[in-house]
Amino acid sequence: MHTGFTGVVQHDWPRPRGWAPPHRLDRLDVATLPGVGPSLARRLRGFGIVTVRDLLFHAPRRYESAVDRVAIAKLGQADGEVAIEGRIVSARARPLRGRRSLVSALVRDESGGQVSASFFNQPWLAEKLQPGTEVRLRGKLGRYGFDVKSYDIGEARRTADFAPVYPAAEQIPSARLRELVRAALVLHAGDVHDPLPAELELPLRRDALAAIHFPVDPRQADVARRRLALDELVALQLVVQRLRDTDAVALALPAPGELIARYRGVLPFTLTEHQEHAIAEIDADLRRTEPMQRLLQGDVGSGKTVVALYALLRAVEDGRQGALMAPTETLAEQHFLTLEPLCAQLGVRCVLLTGSGGGKRIREEIANGVAQIAVGTHALIQRDVEFVDLAVAVVDEQHRFGVEQRKALAEGRSPHVLHMTATPIPRTLALTIYGDLAVSEIAKPPANRRPVITSRVGAERSNAAYERLRVHLDAGRQAYVVCPLIELSETRLARAAEEEAERLRRAELKNYRVGLLHGRLKPAERREVMRQFKEHELDVLVATTVIEVGVDVPNATIMIVQEADRFGLAQLHQLRGRVGRGADQSYCLLISRPVDELSETADRRLQALVDTTDGFELAQVDLDLRREGQLLGTRQSGWSDLQFTKLRSDHELIERARALSIELRDEDGPWQDEADRLDADPSP
Repeated sequence: MHTGFTGVVQHDWPRPRGWAPPHRLDRLDVATLPGVGPSLARRLRGFGIVTVRDLLFHAPRRYESAVDRVAIAKLGQADGEVAIEGRIVSARARPLRGRRSLVSALVRDESGGQVSASFFNQPWLAEKLQPGTEVRLRGKLGRYGFDVKSYDIGEARRTADFAPVYPAAEQIPSARLRELVRAALVLHAGDVHDPLPAELELPLRRDALAAIHFPVDPRQADVARRRLALDELVALQLVVQRLRDTDAVALALPAPGELIARYRGVLPFTLTEHQEHAIAEIDADLRRTEPMQRLLQGDVGSGKTVVALYALLRAVEDGRQGALMAPTETLAEQHFLTLEPLCAQLGVRCVLLTGSGGGKRIREEIANGVAQIAVGTHALIQRDVEFVDLAVAVVDEQHRFGVEQRKALAEGRSPHVLHMTATPIPRTLALTIYGDLAVSEIAKPPANRRPVITSRVGAERSNAAYERLRVHLDAGRQAYVVCPLIELSETRLARAAEEEAERLRRAELKNYRVGLLHGRLKPAERREVMRQFKEHELDVLVATTVIEVGVDVPNATIMIVQEADRFGLAQLHQLRGRVGRGADQSYCLLISRPVDELSETADRRLQALVDTTDGFELAQVDLDLRREGQLLGTRQSGWSDLQFTKLRSDHELIERARALSIELRDEDGPWQDEADRLDADPSP
């Protein structure tokens, strides 16, 4: 083997005769590898390792740090983990209690010292550890001699120092996985096709795979990781770009006119600089015949809905229709309550259509053009809903819809589409999973909004939290109490909320008007509760996370979140955004278990809420806490998690992948095969 200029070891792996088709590795069951019996194959499948390709692309989670090499004769003086090198004198396997086993191998080195090395639950090693075999072992002295943690057998290399630790290592020793990977590379390296253009002068994929599983140092492992990350990012970008119909043609809208001028006039505030910038980007899109595909993301309370209505009115101004689709009836109703009064002042007919509201009359108004703007849930994309001339569509909280649902809104038409999310997304993630969309940001709320003061309160001090809440109520303000997460069952969550509301009416809030809102209420009941709260017929709204988005009551100035450590960071930030909607100072009290009972992650999550109200900053913290592999899947079911990409740091790599994917988008060949694989459901 030799080392190329990139630092990745290039191996002269044996090649099979001829050149196999690209998908050969996808069809080779991992059970075809030497030493993989039914039991091991079953455990491998438990980690999604079904084929030889799955095995080769099972990315290490981390690497062991380097340790000192010591002579066996001085092993008794070593403290902690060390590495030893030597030759096998003898080896034997024996069973232990239960299903455990032990392989004991006598190892001798040049110092003349010898030690019994112990390998637990790896009985197959007895045949490999033949007398005279070179080994490099990492471990420490223990009950059975030198307890081996990782090893190299045969040509002694330093990979025992940088041995990978795999996600599957909970059930299968990492050393065993490395043996299987080595066997897979020896037998099938020639089947690892390389779709990247040769002129890019990057390491070959098969060499990158070898280097990431058998690195000689951390730098080589990272170079290999970046090479493989580029592959998966290009494939992902190609899949994302397939969502954009490049053949679709939209009618360009003329410049803003009299209706837009009147809209600006009826707004009770001046648009912020960030809102104006987003509007300018939308206007530029609407002037083109290529349908707009733009993601509008903004922090809580930043004024995205005002910008969305601007885009919808641009369609109305041209004599056409607009539609806003939200994922829940509650959010759709809240949007309608915000938009309809403004539309009424402008003489624009705005209607609401949900699964339980609207009916035949609203469908007829949409079909004959009387309804100029339709707000609704997925009911808007049902077969019996026909728009006369849909020019602009807005999809709110778009990550909650599946790809097919979002596409259905435009099916048979070519409207300009504005996607919205109130959950800010770090730029690297936005570029990766929303690569088909241009991104506009409203990073700052209106100037009259004060940051919500957030405090952590131990459960033992919850009475003090309710004392603070009552001070606000006595001053004429209103409040939210958010019930804790119970489980995914909406019925159980609703029941728990009902019980908590009743308890509060008898205890901490017995002298106040307490309402209840949860997802199991009938739409009419839900609308009535929200009306009562908005009109201050209720002092406190006890609610589940149904109020996470869309609820806007400026007089509500304090929120208590019970068992806040059970919520996610983004969800807590969205909940907190229900207060601070007016000019008065607002507060959010996070009740949780004592700090010493919290996990480190939960503690960091709550402290981040206390430290900042900046949603974009919190989104980056959330990405750091949750890590990359848990963030995909909302765009299209079936996509694998990213194996090699580090979204927190691979900014340049992501940009490079986007540029490459644009060049390769219209080409047939291996990259389309890569995209097909990623686009398919990989579950066994």
